[in-house]
Amino acid sequence: MAAPPMAAKAPSRTPGLVQNVTALAAILMAVVGCSGAPSTGANWPPVMKKWYDRAEVSFHQGDVDDATLAIDNALRVDAARPEVKLLAAKVALSRLEFDRAIQLTEGMTSPQALSIRGRAFWYSDRVTEAADVLERLVADPEVRDPWAVDIAKLARRGTGRKPFTMTGGLVAVSEMPRLGRSLLVPIELDGEPALAMVATGVPETVVDASAGSDPKWVSLKFADSIEVKDVPAITKDLSGYSRQLNAPVKVLLGVNLLRRLRPTIDFLGGQFVVRSYEPPPPPGATTLGVHYIRGGGMLIRTTFGDPKAGQFGSLLIDTTMDLPLALDERGWKKAGKELKSLVPLPGSKTLTQGVVDMMAFGSLEVPGIPAVAGVPISDIEKPLDLDLDGIVGSGLVLLFRVTLADRGRTMWLEPLPVLPPEPTEPNPAAAPAPSATPAPDPKAAVPPRKGTGAKGTKPATKAPAAKAAAAKASSNPSK
Repeated sequence: MAAPPMAAKAPSRTPGLVQNVTALAAILMAVVGCSGAPSTGANWPPVMKKWYDRAEVSFHQGDVDDATLAIDNALRVDAARPEVKLLAAKVALSRLEFDRAIQLTEGMTSPQALSIRGRAFWYSDRVTEAADVLERLVADPEVRDPWAVDIAKLARRGTGRKPFTMTGGLVAVSEMPRLGRSLLVPIELDGEPALAMVATGVPETVVDASAGSDPKWVSLKFADSIEVKDVPAITKDLSGYSRQLNAPVKVLLGVNLLRRLRPTIDFLGGQFVVRSYEPPPPPGATTLGVHYIRGGGMLIRTTFGDPKAGQFGSLLIDTTMDLPLALDERGWKKAGKELKSLVPLPGSKTLTQGVVDMMAFGSLEVPGIPAVAGVPISDIEKPLDLDLDGIVGSGLVLLFRVTLADRGRTMWLEPLPVLPPEPTEPNPAAAPAPSATPAPDPKAAVPPRKGTGAKGTKPATKAPAAKAAAAKASSNPSK
């Protein structure tokens, strides 16, 4: 489906982008040294060592599917070796295979194993068992895991609760207000009206700390139709988001909740849909597999360039970043661009920008994506022991109708026939949010997708206007 190019105005300040990535790293970071013990090769069966090393490299590069294949073969040779079990548990957690992660870490007492085991209990709603393991984890003076500290408190207070109990109708459709490119949803928080932001960059629901700093259990209601009770929530100061958007953001809808909502996010149609049943595949949609680093970091695989001959890449999705795409040096090389070829981003002293000629998400090809370099992606990579290529923000997500299914393991992307009108500008005098991000070049454009690859759907060609807009953005970024 073809669509005209999107023009987006850039704010005059950019420091929020760096702070946003640093905050994301702190949220996702768990135990220092959480990777498996190094494999020395001593007493390892040669075939098993090769499978283990392949699994370790693939997982490090975000290729969870290949890591699964490799670690399963290593387990077939020796299912009792601790290093192999620990890596297999990490892979299982990223695939949301919680029972398998729990089984693999049975009897293991290292901080790495307790971190995985506690998360597996928590994300499978085994609240009391999660409290036992996480309290043991954070009692270790060598462990620095803010997530575990908050969740241990929540889990202990949640004894007897059934998290994410959904009541009401089958479908709730909320109208999404349009402020910039943020994905905003009106909700009720404990019976009071509130404005929430879809935040795939955080694992848990976050509520504003103005009502108290302790983590809490809350109730969320969507469109006066579906209520989700006993939602675990941590507290943070969200005033920065409110200042940036000139709107009172009180809640961040994190990944652990979003997976349960079976949502459809339709920025063009201005709708956020919540379901109490598993949705059917939309016609004409492409399917993406989604994995979750440490159970909470939304990870996808993409292809740079020609889907048949291009290079695979791994990207986190963080919808609190309103840029379409941020890449590190490795990601830009996969896109066929050198950092020295990029040009400064107006209003920033550290960021540069360019255009990624082509990326494929599943069978969906997206040409001419504006992207930036200079984001400290390594702040996320180091604690997670990952080699990411970049981050997808809401500026790219909003170009599709996005549906999550199968508890978040599956993402359906539907190309939109037209792009939304110019968004309402945030207050230019407002201070940037701590986790806010700059918009792309004022003339940068994201052209239409080439085709969905779905049965019976004819691929569309790149629109001439979109091609011209992308070229103009690359050659003259200051306008």
